[in-house]
Amino acid sequence: MGKKVIVIGSGFAGMSAATFMAKAGWQVTVLEKQAGPGGRARQLQHSGFTFDMGPSWYWMPDVFERYFASFGKQVSEYYKLHRLDPSYRIYREDGYTDIPADLYAFKKMLDEWEPGAGGRLDRFLEEAAFKYKTGMQKLVFKPGQSLTEFLDADVIKGIFKLDIFTSIKKHIHKYFKHPYIRQMLEFPVLFLGALPGNTPALYSLMNYADIVGGTWYPEGGMYSIVKAMHQLAVSLGVEFHFNENVQRIELEASTAKKVITNNNTWEADVVIGGADYHFIESNLLPAAYRSYSEAYWEQRVLAPSSLLYYVGLNKRLDNIRHHMLFFDAPFEQHAQEIYTTQAWPTHPLFYVCASSVTDDAAAPAGGENLFFLIPVAAGLTGDDEALRNRYFEQILQRFEQRIGQNVLDNIVFRQSFANSNFIQEYNSFKGNAYGLANTLRQTAILKPSCRSKKVRNLFYTGQLTVPGPGVPPSLISGEVVANEVLKHFSHT
Repeated sequence: MGKKVIVIGSGFAGMSAATFMAKAGWQVTVLEKQAGPGGRARQLQHSGFTFDMGPSWYWMPDVFERYFASFGKQVSEYYKLHRLDPSYRIYREDGYTDIPADLYAFKKMLDEWEPGAGGRLDRFLEEAAFKYKTGMQKLVFKPGQSLTEFLDADVIKGIFKLDIFTSIKKHIHKYFKHPYIRQMLEFPVLFLGALPGNTPALYSLMNYADIVGGTWYPEGGMYSIVKAMHQLAVSLGVEFHFNENVQRIELEASTAKKVITNNNTWEADVVIGGADYHFIESNLLPAAYRSYSEAYWEQRVLAPSSLLYYVGLNKRLDNIRHHMLFFDAPFEQHAQEIYTTQAWPTHPLFYVCASSVTDDAAAPAGGENLFFLIPVAAGLTGDDEALRNRYFEQILQRFEQRIGQNVLDNIVFRQSFANSNFIQEYNSFKGNAYGLANTLRQTAILKPSCRSKKVRNLFYTGQLTVPGPGVPPSLISGEVVANEVLKHFSHT
């Protein structure tokens, strides 16, 4: 038999690492606390409604294609994709805008807002395309173990074109004046967990992903990807053990030897942590073997947490979209409450996903499936039922007002999920939903290392290490860490 690797956690990053390790001939065992695979991308089914509990945006389809192609497979063998058009809708105080999937229509819309903006968008996207291609080929697949990884002729030659030292906010403002355009182009970086003013302009590659790559929907929801990766992993010989809550990692001479769960003891030649990095360090390892101090973790800038509501209606709604962004409140105030004062928001922006608009199977016949998300600061406490109800009433009233329809009287199912649930369910550091913010000081080698500094055969994957938050980066993270394991512990 090949060498044994234990993967803790079956989220996207954990399953990605497991499949690449199995492909390399290793004996792979995945230990998962929950009753099924997916981690934060779990599925909730109730009364005929099916909800994705976590990620709901499918961007960068090329990353998914690349992942499955690594195993001689195609996405289409597992699930069917639909490109959404419009990509999404933005509600503002003075109305709403549907964002067209067609680039020509998109440019025409920009020109109506700001004459000449469509032409400037071509130049903006040309730069963004360079960043996307260079970033995907040269930067995100680096393990972040040494600066020498970035001594690549193309990267060095294009360092200024990559705009690493300018903020995305300044970069967008250089091209466009109209507040609608600025707001729309700044929105995608919120997925990276930091304010546009603190995010490197390198990440205009997200605008390329949005406008050119498009917004897609996998039939059956994001959980279709989880099922696909689980199916692929099993076909490669990966063993999954669910309801296995890892309690500690046993060491001998700075080497992880065993992983102890509530049910079993598992021996390993290598351990890959796909669960929360901080939790593994602070709860599963003896203090002397932790790479980072609590002071280090306290100084990290975290991406937000989320206050989530899964809502089922017994009627269909008119004129709504699959993805709806409610920017009908002051952005600056909510942003400050997330990143600066770290307080529960006064008048939050929010997002609604209605997957039943695209997928009839997401709700019973004649029903609607709604997923509400309010971004909130990580580390907040007090998300009791009263607070959750108060926020739900607030955003539901705004939702009803904007769409001009009654919703409250037609709710037949509702469940919420907040910071305390992220901690309880996923051992999430400070209840964060997305990992570390992609600020300049938390990029590449400045992120927590994907290899333990103190335990020679312990590695990490997922949103608190390279390359960062999001579903595509999680798939990449699993591949990156598997390559690092294979580099140091070849299959002989």
